[in-house]
Amino acid sequence: MSLSTHVLDSSNGRPAEGVPVSLHQGDRLVAMGVTGQDGRLRDWLPDGEPGKGVHRLVFDTGAYFARAGATAFYPEVVVTFVVDDPAAHYHVPLLLSPFAYSTYRGS
Repeated sequence: MSLSTHVLDSSNGRPAEGVPVSLHQGDRLVAMGVTGQDGRLRDWLPDGEPGKGVHRLVFDTGAYFARAGATAFYPEVVVTFVVDDPAAHYHVPLLLSPFAYSTYRGS
């Protein structure tokens, strides 16, 4: 299984570099990472993770906007999703602004 994300800051039309992201399954922290210059986070999971089940990606948007000197209405964005095929690739993009966000299952 592989999992990637891409965070785009729609308030400035650029990739969101430096967004802390964590992956959780239930109460267990599976992995942590930070988006790169291109706003992407990939190849960040321990081998065999995550397996089937419900998972949460937590994006620390408050820290990202604070570094940019902006106030954000949402201090974090939590995206909950289901892994039903551990052999598949899952891509969860996040489109972000200080007062809105959207996400979808990418490819």
